Amino acid sequence: MKPRTIIGLVLVVGGLVKLATIWGLIHWEWFETMSEGPWCMYFSIFVIMWVGAHLIVDSYRRDPDQWLQRPLPIGEDGKRICCCVHYGGDEYIFRGEPFHGARLDAFCGGLRMDLREAVITEDEEIDIHTFCGGVELFVPAHVNVLVKSRSFIGGVGNSTVHVPDKDAPCLHIVASNFFGGVDVKN
Repeated sequence: MKPRTIIGLVLVVGGLVKLATIWGLIHWEWFETMSEGPWCMYFSIFVIMWVGAHLIVDSYRRDPDQWLQRPLPIGEDGKRICCCVHYGGDEYIFRGEPFHGARLDAFCGGLRMDLREAVITEDEEIDIHTFCGGVELFVPAHVNVLVKSRSFIGGVGNSTVHVPDKDAPCLHIVASNFFGGVDVKN
């Protein structure tokens, strides 16, 4: 476990213990004396727990080993990629293989797909569904990206560069997000 994760856990547990002493669930004399007012006390507990949670999440987000690199899962049609992640993180990297569309599902987890070295010669569609999860998509610089999204407390971030060439292939991203998001980058 990383030091950031340990510090984050200590802060979150400390905030929860302080809440338990305020509500009378546990009685620790030295912990009960630290109070100045109800709003200040609850706000400080919230800040401590938020910083702790942020440290925990950030320590895993920056860890390159968190993503399990998997072989490309080819669908029943022999072309389209079908990826489904539950409670974890998977990474799929194209290294010169042709890309013919994908269906990506993230349920309480993350999915990263790197298409920067994929061979994309015509318009393709990527169908994405997230529930309390996210998808990170890296696309080649020579393709355009069009996004259609239906999101509830989530969204799609498209930070790709538009290619002015009319003959450039286009990736059509159709995303349905429920407490989740999609990030598309070059």
